[in-house]
Amino acid sequence: MSSDSIYANLTQLGGKTELPASPEAAELEKVPNPQAGTPYCVRFTAPEFTSLCPITGQPDFAHLVIDYVPGDWLVESKSLKLYLGAFRNHGAFHEDCTVSIGKRLVDLLAPQWLRIGGYWYPRGGMPIDVFYQTGEAPKAVWIPDQGVPGYRGRG
Repeated sequence: MSSDSIYANLTQLGGKTELPASPEAAELEKVPNPQAGTPYCVRFTAPEFTSLCPITGQPDFAHLVIDYVPGDWLVESKSLKLYLGAFRNHGAFHEDCTVSIGKRLVDLLAPQWLRIGGYWYPRGGMPIDVFYQTGEAPKAVWIPDQGVPGYRGRG
């Protein structure tokens, strides 16, 4: 498969792109997987994810780790970065943000498997960790631990 055909429909890569106004307005893009049929894991880490508390409007911060085993499609990373950045002014609870991101990627990519870990920093003195996955991980694929320790505070 030539690279011209893989990237022909991308609209955001290679140029200046504004941050979308909301996650709903963000355009997630996909490209054909040039290694389709070969099981492997892709990991995206967003250690500075932000959203807003839907009640107070105060910022919330998380370390997100997204792992997926692609099928026929890969997510284009710049579009993913812009999509995640669109949560900066979006009010939603931690659980809704984390699970919504996972479901949107599943709807876009139809991966063999996906999991997302949302490791949220304390709000009101209590950290909240949220995990979503689509089922059992494929046995033939090495999927490492997400490597994010539980919150320990300053100790």
